[in-house]
Amino acid sequence: MIDKQLSQNLKTWPFKEALQIANKNGGLNKFKIPSKGYLLLQTGYGPSGLPHIGTFGEVVRTSMVKNAISSIVDCPTKLITFSDDMDGLRKVPENVPNKEMLKKYIGKPLTSIPDPFEKFESFGHHNNAKLRSFLDEFNFEYEFVSSTEKYQNGDFNETILNIFDNYNKILDIILPTLRTERKETYSPFLPISEISGEVLQVKIEDYKMDSKTIVYRDPSSNKLVESEVINGRCKLQWKVDWAMRWMSFDVDYEMCGKDLTESVELGSKICRALNKKPPTNLIYEMFLDEKGEKISKSVGNGISVDEWLRYASPESLALYMFQKPKSAKKLHFDVIPKTVDDYISHYNAYSNLDDEKKYDSPIWHIHSGKPKPFKTEINFNTLTNLVSISNSNDKNVIWSFINKYDEQINSDNNPEFDRLIDFALNYYHDFILPKKQYVKIDKSNKEIFFDIIKVLEKDINLNSSAEEIQTLLYEVGKKHNFDNLKDFFQLVYQVMLGQNQGPRLGSFIKLFGIRETIDYLKKLIDK
Repeated sequence: MIDKQLSQNLKTWPFKEALQIANKNGGLNKFKIPSKGYLLLQTGYGPSGLPHIGTFGEVVRTSMVKNAISSIVDCPTKLITFSDDMDGLRKVPENVPNKEMLKKYIGKPLTSIPDPFEKFESFGHHNNAKLRSFLDEFNFEYEFVSSTEKYQNGDFNETILNIFDNYNKILDIILPTLRTERKETYSPFLPISEISGEVLQVKIEDYKMDSKTIVYRDPSSNKLVESEVINGRCKLQWKVDWAMRWMSFDVDYEMCGKDLTESVELGSKICRALNKKPPTNLIYEMFLDEKGEKISKSVGNGISVDEWLRYASPESLALYMFQKPKSAKKLHFDVIPKTVDDYISHYNAYSNLDDEKKYDSPIWHIHSGKPKPFKTEINFNTLTNLVSISNSNDKNVIWSFINKYDEQINSDNNPEFDRLIDFALNYYHDFILPKKQYVKIDKSNKEIFFDIIKVLEKDINLNSSAEEIQTLLYEVGKKHNFDNLKDFFQLVYQVMLGQNQGPRLGSFIKLFGIRETIDYLKKLIDK
């Protein structure tokens, strides 16, 4: 456990969220374990489309808060991931097969719709399995909860009946937020048609308080139907459904995107109207694609978890989610190299931090307070450029260059770095190679590269540091009267790597090899 005084001074957002949870339960000094025996954190998912990276982000961030609260109070914690799979399908996602088939099932619960991928018993079950598979891949500690199962098993019955008995209070909260035409038909209850199987948004003709039933006109038959509101015969409207979950599970914490701000406010009012305590909430900004548009499950824009994991580690993705959750983020492939290098930088610095400052390091949160030893001077940007200049897909070739730089490192004693090479190979071939545009060495610049070779041959040896190499290269740039030395280095990158930017050149030459750099430049001059 972290010292109580220190806990109150920690600056990272997961600890600040954890303190809010603690304060709602008596504070650090007088903390009271809830009557259910644990603190409950919830994440929600609408399986109307394939899970996207924002879903992962919500779970990893909530897990960080869960770890933080476990570190400052002596109380069991639990995380549930709730799937709203009884929701009716509103539109056909763009990134699934058999779209024509799905059109026939608009309005029906997601767990009642055939799986367009033809792998599971329903579309909802398919998307739930996809969600669980990548959450399991990240070793999250969570309990999966299905809306369909909870409704149909009667687990929500007590709370639903409480809502039924107080439906007028709920209408007083919701109706002022609706358009005039919607007010006329709105009800907290969405009956499931016994004829069509659809989740119906219809006017409720009567609320029968004695029998706990509702009366509505089914569009399929145009006849009045009386239905109980429990046992899965009705589903609650979204905002009421969310509040119902908070009350039924006694949720202590849930975060959500900015687009659900009104839902949080209304759900909290519903809880208070029924004398229940709403959870602590964090409202985070949305993930945007490279065009600045909101990432959508149905559209399938942005980056998927699988795509990120082709180019970078789960830990780097966790870092991306950790950073500034209340700021909007553009999520596209160009952010991956920087995020990986930021992760490496934080990890390199972690062991040198004071014990108290380690709690505020992203590394502590990403690794649940138990990071393994890690250090490397070679970052992702340098590795992709090493792949480029070595002109090889062979991982062993890349390792041979690395071992000239550091013979102690290998795939057995540093599997994290071994994975980093795989990621660099994939990123290079998919994103860097197609965009390469080399500048040729010609009469206008040949003397520059002759001078670089001369420096490497005469003034640098195997014992020269990366910084010494960098300094001598600066002198070459100054000798040739570059107004801005950035232009000098850009020319070197364009000639050697076919790109406008690159790694710190002294470090890169140290890694690639002095002799190898000389031979490579001579080969380019002779072309």
